[in-house]
Amino acid sequence: MKKILLIEDDSDLFALLKYNLEKEGFQMVGAQTGRGAVDLCRRERPDLIILDIMLPDSDGLDICKGIRTHPELSHIPVIFLTARASETDRIVGLELGANDYIVKPFFVRELIARIKIQFRQLAQPVRKLQSGPLDLDRSACRVSLNGNPLSLTATEFRLLEFLMTRPGVVFSREQLLDAVWGHDRAVTDRTVDVYILRLRQKIEDDPAAPAFIRSVRGFGYSFNEAANQPAAAMV
Repeated sequence: MKKILLIEDDSDLFALLKYNLEKEGFQMVGAQTGRGAVDLCRRERPDLIILDIMLPDSDGLDICKGIRTHPELSHIPVIFLTARASETDRIVGLELGANDYIVKPFFVRELIARIKIQFRQLAQPVRKLQSGPLDLDRSACRVSLNGNPLSLTATEFRLLEFLMTRPGVVFSREQLLDAVWGHDRAVTDRTVDVYILRLRQKIEDDPAAPAFIRSVRGFGYSFNEAANQPAAAMV
């Protein structure tokens, strides 16, 4: 049973959605406040998040950013459900990492249909990732640059894969350690710098002026969203 986390401050709408989605066979959890939303997501580990933007104590956009920059949560689909209907609002929401954006008022059946679309997409993960001349084949654990195969260690591959699947998101060294090395690790923050340097030496034309993996001073590292191309279709 898929678990959906709903964050919606309107009590009537919260109850309506909870009833209809449970009737559809989903397990529902949630809150009517945005305070502590990211921690709630960590505890519940939902398969999908439905998020209002205009919450009385929080901004749904900030919550979405918190989810997208958290290594344990960044893969979870987020659907915004909001009264903000302008083109700018939609663009901002999607650029922050939302998978879908639904404007109130809406049809419950449409919401359910869009939820099912997200789950179908999750069931068919992208096998190949591409960013310009850089290709990563997840099933074959291969990376090539300009068609030439690269020799990466298992850890280098996991680090590159993690960054490529989340273009534009800035991760701290601690977040990368948790995501790639796991919680049970005997390594330091400096380890991330060493592996980033090794990756740059293998994938960058000029490691001193990287095009793919950029440093964000005072924060960490990010895969260059501008260089990222749409992922190749599954084969």
